[in-house]
Amino acid sequence: MRRAGKAAIGWRMQPRGRVLIIAGSDSGGGAGVQADIKTVTVLGGYAASAITAVTVQNTRGVSAVHPIPPEIVAAQARAVLEDIGADAVKLGMLGSRATLEAVADILEGAHGVPAVIDPVMAAKGGALLLERGALAAFKERLLGRAALLTPNAPEAEVLTGLPVTSLDDQRRVAEALLAAGAAAVLMKGGHIAGERVIDLLVTPAGETAFETERAKTRHTHGTGCTLASACAAGLAQGLPLAEAVARAWAYVQEAIARAPGFGQGQGPLDHAWPVRRDGRR
Repeated sequence: MRRAGKAAIGWRMQPRGRVLIIAGSDSGGGAGVQADIKTVTVLGGYAASAITAVTVQNTRGVSAVHPIPPEIVAAQARAVLEDIGADAVKLGMLGSRATLEAVADILEGAHGVPAVIDPVMAAKGGALLLERGALAAFKERLLGRAALLTPNAPEAEVLTGLPVTSLDDQRRVAEALLAAGAAAVLMKGGHIAGERVIDLLVTPAGETAFETERAKTRHTHGTGCTLASACAAGLAQGLPLAEAVARAWAYVQEAIARAPGFGQGQGPLDHAWPVRRDGRR
């Protein structure tokens, strides 16, 4: 097993790599489409979006969700694909089975465009972001379209029915998700107890572990969205999968370390840290 730690990211800010983001809006700006757009942009890509829902939230949690009609979600995505095009698609919050089905139809028509799928099921505060009846459709219609699936431990448990409490469990569920159709799985370890956090990239060719000390901070809102969209930006720019994930992982670790400390709850990351001239937090 190869292990990867912190490394220089080597920023070359080239305006290339079109990413279509299909996800919900976060009024607090720390997660969802807002985090995705900031991430793709700072990594040198071009971000377009199809909004699936408008959420009322801040660092203390989600207080309301207003779904966008599935036909409007699909129309947004088609408008982007028919004109601007996309080199990668990133899926986040889908909400309902009807929206999931509409998005699956869009992906089936986007031949050759890799999809990074973050199976968003609940907010950090516990609010449900994917209706329970949509799980079967997710497995049937989206798993097989994932160039990269990025579940956390609770999401992987729901998708596989297997417990995830250790590194061996991470490996086991990742392999189960590969067998279910995903081309690659980045099995995140943030929810697993321990002083160190290990995210495990598993593909049919092998695995790579990304390991770091657990950050002693409450400012981790949007880490999953940010990591997935950073991976999508790398794939859109033509990076090999392992390189795209390594760059994304390093970017997120620094964004956590430089979190601005906003809000009274789960605070946001510093998505724009690479472009700050003086490097100060």
